[in-house]
Amino acid sequence: MSAEEMRVLGAMIEKDMATPEYYPLSLNALVNACNQKTNREPISNYDDDTVQATLDGLRTQQLSVVTHGSGRVLKYGHRASETLGLNNRELALVCVLLLRGAQTLNELRTRTERLYKFDGDSSVESCLQAMAERGLVVLIPRQAGMREPRWMHLFGGPVDIHAPVVEMAAPRQDGLQDRVARLEIELAELRQELAEFRRRFE
Repeated sequence: MSAEEMRVLGAMIEKDMATPEYYPLSLNALVNACNQKTNREPISNYDDDTVQATLDGLRTQQLSVVTHGSGRVLKYGHRASETLGLNNRELALVCVLLLRGAQTLNELRTRTERLYKFDGDSSVESCLQAMAERGLVVLIPRQAGMREPRWMHLFGGPVDIHAPVVEMAAPRQDGLQDRVARLEIELAELRQELAEFRRRFE
């Protein structure tokens, strides 16, 4: 998968699990979700055309689907669970890895809390080990200057486990991030519906 496909798929999974009331997403909402300044590493700046083309590519892989929302606005969703055979625990881990890259066990447990509540690090680790056996993720050994090994997904192709891993930024306040993200999506939805409403009377 390309970097754009991983970001778009991860964003759709995140909104499905974290804010289901705003899912599926309009194109505007999905662009905003991809370009969020929180819970994304690296930060992206995709435009509508980039996200639309990426959705078309994901659809050929049976990873995205188009539906109709209110006011005939097209909405977009993912089919990762069905196509990749992922349960909710695995889906939450895949989502966070797609959006933020290689992470430690503790980072993954903390960052998946709003998507799925694991019992603890051991529960996260057992899930990751099962996913590794299926060729979905890989464990990157602890490197010089780092306290812990890290896990990485394999959707972008093979990973050089000996290549240096850039340290992630310290976690920020997820509660505030979630509220801001929900407001961004709601605002994008309202703008889209208003635009559709105006077009009907032009």
